[in-house]
Amino acid sequence: MHTILDVDNLGKTYHSGGHSLSVLEGVHFQLQAGDSCAIVGPSGSGKTTLLGLCAGLDRASTGSVVLNGVRLDGLSEDQRAQVRNQHVGFIFQSFNLIPTLTALENVMVPLELRGEKGAEKTARELLAKVGLAERGTHYPTQLSGGEQQRVSIARAFSNRPSILFADEPTGNLDEDTGAHIEQLIFDLNREAGTTLVLVTHDLELAGKCGRIIQIRGGRIAFDSQQQQSPSVESRG
Repeated sequence: MHTILDVDNLGKTYHSGGHSLSVLEGVHFQLQAGDSCAIVGPSGSGKTTLLGLCAGLDRASTGSVVLNGVRLDGLSEDQRAQVRNQHVGFIFQSFNLIPTLTALENVMVPLELRGEKGAEKTARELLAKVGLAERGTHYPTQLSGGEQQRVSIARAFSNRPSILFADEPTGNLDEDTGAHIEQLIFDLNREAGTTLVLVTHDLELAGKCGRIIQIRGGRIAFDSQQQQSPSVESRG
């Protein structure tokens, strides 16, 4: 086991028109390869901001993130994009598929960015794994919400990520479809040995992860791995 994500004293402050808004402050935690972790908390608590910082989508104001041995603070936008393309998979609530590309082409995008040979073959195999072997030529608008999310899962796993970040992956789906998508994420994750970091409002979904971190007011209020730690006592 090695540490895949090391978050140390992480903070994010936004400045606008002379005002400062602190969204995250003093966040510490580590994840080992293969861990599954749910980040929960009320709306506006900083969950999605934390996910973005961990994934290198945004830059922290204070502290550091080390992702699979690469320290993200100090990297340029292009360098962070390169790290994401090498190590990270994403699943978003809004699917984030490219509307002008077919399901197959959407899954091929990360593979082609990496310059991999056999991108189409790999993409077809992944679509088959998520039950969409027959839908490769369809565009996102021709697919249901659940099918679009399955395409986005296939795309997320296409670059064999070391770590998968999922932001409310079932938030736009009905209960039955959501349950199928959850199962798919956990099954593929287990099969690939990927680390999973999941932001969710759904406590039942969070309970399926090995660890739960609750964010409240930009700080960790509870960490199931360190129930007696000082950060749990101070729920400020």
